[in-house]
Amino acid sequence: MLSNVGRALRHRNYRLFFIGQGTSLVGTWITRVATAWLVFRLTGSALLLGVVGFSGQLPTFLLAPFAGVLVDRWSRHRVLVVAQILSMIQSALLAFFALTKTITVWHVLALVAFQGLINAFDTPARQAFVVEMVETREDLPNAIALNSSIVNLARLVGPSIAGVLIALFGEGWCFTIDAVSYIAVIASLLMMRIAPRAPRPAPQKVLRELAEGFRYVASHETIRAVLLMLALASLVGMPYVVLLPVFAKNVLHGGPHTFGALTGASGVGAIGGALWLASRKSVAGIDRVLVGAGCVFGASLVAFGFSPWAWLSFAAMVTTGAGMMIQMASGNTLLQTVVTEDKRGRVMSFYTMAFFGMVPFGSLAAGFLADRIGVQWTVASGGVATLLAVLVLGARGLTIREPTA
Repeated sequence: MLSNVGRALRHRNYRLFFIGQGTSLVGTWITRVATAWLVFRLTGSALLLGVVGFSGQLPTFLLAPFAGVLVDRWSRHRVLVVAQILSMIQSALLAFFALTKTITVWHVLALVAFQGLINAFDTPARQAFVVEMVETREDLPNAIALNSSIVNLARLVGPSIAGVLIALFGEGWCFTIDAVSYIAVIASLLMMRIAPRAPRPAPQKVLRELAEGFRYVASHETIRAVLLMLALASLVGMPYVVLLPVFAKNVLHGGPHTFGALTGASGVGAIGGALWLASRKSVAGIDRVLVGAGCVFGASLVAFGFSPWAWLSFAAMVTTGAGMMIQMASGNTLLQTVVTEDKRGRVMSFYTMAFFGMVPFGSLAAGFLADRIGVQWTVASGGVATLLAVLVLGARGLTIREPTA
């Protein structure tokens, strides 16, 4: 079973990516926790936590479809190298303002918006690039699951480190470590041996190719259903993340360590879910896995929202992380399995828009609602809505249809 879990690591390019990206993602999660805590420390406002989440992810929602067209045209490898360099600069600027004690909420808003712009290109390029790193198509689902595992291992390790660093040294050192960590992923990308892609037909106008991608998604029942399911779950379920500092301080009466522990508990569940998904030998039944994971995600949010006890809150975060990760990764696997190669960048940009791009709207709404009905009712209501959406869409069923071209 263990050899089956890591079979995609047999491919040299993917192995380099796995190591470099894993190192960098620890820094990314350190910065995410530090940013949220910094904003809440400066303002004490759940609404502003939502505003920061909104400003960081709105550019991804708006630009990802156009970025997908360009990702289908350009070298995905080159896009990733440039994106990682720009992300390193963004973290270095956060570190500079924090360490010089000149940082304000406006600095944070501007820099997270800049990162959202980078992510609009980075995320679809990274998702589409997996196929180029893994030469054997049968190992693609395993590589996608392993990608999710390193994201969530970083989500487990990063917040724990961030909690200690914030308590001892402040947020500035968190941002500094993140900036340095980008060296690992940049080096791993530059060390890869990339085969040239097959020549594409002469590019058309961007809007025409974008419309072609929309028509393709709209006509493919499985792709359409997966994207809609992920979009709804992201809109009403995922925003719980931006409210975790409020739960840590006002509901569980803790501090940065409690916040880090809650985020880490979600990471524990996500890693377990990722390893289970990676151990699967084929994509058979992945549609049922997608629906089941969505149900677990929604039900766990309800339990977390209404939990009066710390132990139950941590347990609910474990199952929330598992459900969220398996839903995301199984949806990704299903899309990558059925999409045609010439439209992969565009479809993965729609995936980016659905899963990541809807979060800012949910974050803004969650911050607004939390100020009026409380964080517990806000998160629990999102869980109920997530559960209903998954059940309604899952009742139609999903099918795996191999690409025809």
